[in-house]
Amino acid sequence: MSNFTLDVPDDVMEAARQIAQATAQPIEQVLLSRLKTALPLPVLPPDEETELEALKYLSDDALWTIAREQMHDDLQVQMRELMDKNSLGTISPDEYKQLETLVDRGQRLMLRKSEAAAILTRRGYKVTPKDLAARE
Repeated sequence: MSNFTLDVPDDVMEAARQIAQATAQPIEQVLLSRLKTALPLPVLPPDEETELEALKYLSDDALWTIAREQMHDDLQVQMRELMDKNSLGTISPDEYKQLETLVDRGQRLMLRKSEAAAILTRRGYKVTPKDLAARE
């Protein structure tokens, strides 16, 4: 990590203070988070990039639904079984392909959930792990 001193305009600092207070975060974390979102990140496939970009136009309720989304129980069980087989070295090539597909699906789900939670945070919500638990 590098240390860097930066003069921040008063209006930007006030906005950061308000977000920090509303989200119960240190102001440094708010500023760093905003800086990270402003800088280019690793390139995602175009369909994923488009999907994530579209999230910012959704309502808060829709974003909460996405942030709470969980992989279906049967798919989680299947993935665990395949991971167990993979760790034991007893997985077939077809099963390995299934595992790759499930892992990819899970990663895309986590990316959507993370982006939805980040947008909610930027909108002033305090998002906690308890908030993200699936509601029945």
